[in-house]
Amino acid sequence: MSGRNESSRLCFRRDEMLHDIDFRWDCNAVWMQLTAAPHHLPSWHFGQVVIGPPGSGKTTYCLAMQEFLEKLGRKVVVVNLDPANEGLPYTCTVDVAQLVTLDDVMEGLKLGPNGGLIYCMEYLEANLDWLEEKLRPHCNCYFLFDCPGQVELYTHQSSVKNIFAQLLKWNFRLTAVHLVDSHYCTDAAKFISVLCTSLSTMLHVELPHVNVLSKMDLIEQYGKLAFNLDFYTEVMDLSYLLEHLAADPFFKKFLRLNEKLAEVIQDYSLVSFIPLNVQDKNSMMQVIKAVDKGNGYCFGDLEERNLQALMSAAVGADFHFDLTLAVQEKYVGPGCKTVEEEVMDL
Repeated sequence: MSGRNESSRLCFRRDEMLHDIDFRWDCNAVWMQLTAAPHHLPSWHFGQVVIGPPGSGKTTYCLAMQEFLEKLGRKVVVVNLDPANEGLPYTCTVDVAQLVTLDDVMEGLKLGPNGGLIYCMEYLEANLDWLEEKLRPHCNCYFLFDCPGQVELYTHQSSVKNIFAQLLKWNFRLTAVHLVDSHYCTDAAKFISVLCTSLSTMLHVELPHVNVLSKMDLIEQYGKLAFNLDFYTEVMDLSYLLEHLAADPFFKKFLRLNEKLAEVIQDYSLVSFIPLNVQDKNSMMQVIKAVDKGNGYCFGDLEERNLQALMSAAVGADFHFDLTLAVQEKYVGPGCKTVEEEVMDL
């Protein structure tokens, strides 16, 4: 009986040794494969998709941002995704007009401008291999995508969203820059509408998002601001804005509707704005900092970084109050109280 047990133990030890040999052989084989094969890290492409309603300054922004980034030492590629964009002021590396144009679609399919633009974006979505082929040669570049200005493309139509999703699969790290005319701040009803559009776009596009009040030098062209500029950039308590609407006989009957819209905006608490004048270097720098923080470019290796920028991006330590204060003093006319007096009241 003892001899049988000893034989069993010997067989078990033999099987265990063979298993260890096989395991070591498998590990050595895997290690040889890992050391023999080159390590191909994913090649990230950083950039911005510039969106917003018609006339908000998207093309002008792309021109100014291209020049600004090139002065910073970045190699910039501008991609025009707007089939209705003609007479481009910037150097366009990839132009969707080579694939489809709005005029051809409207003439050939007897569509209006809105339907034609939606068809163009659906056509681009169906021919993404063309876009991939055009983008492939431009490695180690920073991309600016100049997008169409039709609002419904970013609020509920899915073609542009699907194009952005495919760009992400191609290792693009993108931030959506949503431009809005700053003069809408002078009209309470229009500003609430802008907030709703911005929130809907943020939720639908599903990209890191930077909302920008463009054309700050023209902010009071259509009227005076009811509050300080930071009320609009930080989207503070909208109940004060509703009081202004209630004073208007036309909007008074829609007070309950406006209250519910304001509640939705404040419940999400996502929308805020950065003021921008493309001719102001400091203003452009604040926007690019926010964009870089959104797409992760500040952690990239395309140019040298400093510790302050990295820590600021990591903890979100940038405060925009001083910037907003400077912008207000520069572009907004004085009210009955100075900005300093308003700050002291707070």
